[in-house]
Amino acid sequence: MNTVQDLSPFLPISSPKQKTPPRIQTPATATFSNPNRTNFLLTHIAPLALSLSLSSSPLPSLAIPSLSPPPLPPPTTPFSQSKNLELGLDHGKIRPCPSTNPGCVSTNPKSSSFAFPWVVPENASDDAVQRLRDAIVKTQKNVKIQVMEGTPTGQYLQAEVDGGFGRDVLEFLVKKDVVTYRSMATKVTYVYPFTTAFGDSKGQEERMKTIIEELGWYAPSFDLMD
Repeated sequence: MNTVQDLSPFLPISSPKQKTPPRIQTPATATFSNPNRTNFLLTHIAPLALSLSLSSSPLPSLAIPSLSPPPLPPPTTPFSQSKNLELGLDHGKIRPCPSTNPGCVSTNPKSSSFAFPWVVPENASDDAVQRLRDAIVKTQKNVKIQVMEGTPTGQYLQAEVDGGFGRDVLEFLVKKDVVTYRSMATKVTYVYPFTTAFGDSKGQEERMKTIIEELGWYAPSFDLMD
């Protein structure tokens, strides 16, 4: 009888030991129990993170001023100046003749074609403006009275009449016994390539002589001074 075989069921059989895998400890979430560390992060780390975020954002586009020069005003020519005809009193006085209006006569001393003012006689001082108006209507063609009004410096009268090259404009200022005036064409003619206008050089003077003769008033002149 085999003894070893008989005792085998009664002997404890040891099983091989299994190795237990090592336990990996997960680090616990850091907590800042120290208030000094929290203040340090807020005062040093937070501003640095803010500056980095701002530096990474796109910069706003800067407005570049235009380098193109401003538009130039339109060129001024004698023809364009002649179209801007200024009428009416200038600071209570008759205006001088424009340099671009040939044949114009004016009692303004600034005019190159200066004319002496008229003298109203005593017997006509009360209705001098009305007499002047009547004389214009009687001696001129197609008269149209544009303005007839009182001003602080005297009675102002403006009329349009037929001229040698179109319509002419007459302006008078009656102040007591003195009459100042200006007579000129409303349009002037230019012939290319000349820059000097063509006009009725003697027509304005002859018109004034005709009106003053109709009135019978005194009109000084350079001829009477000789």
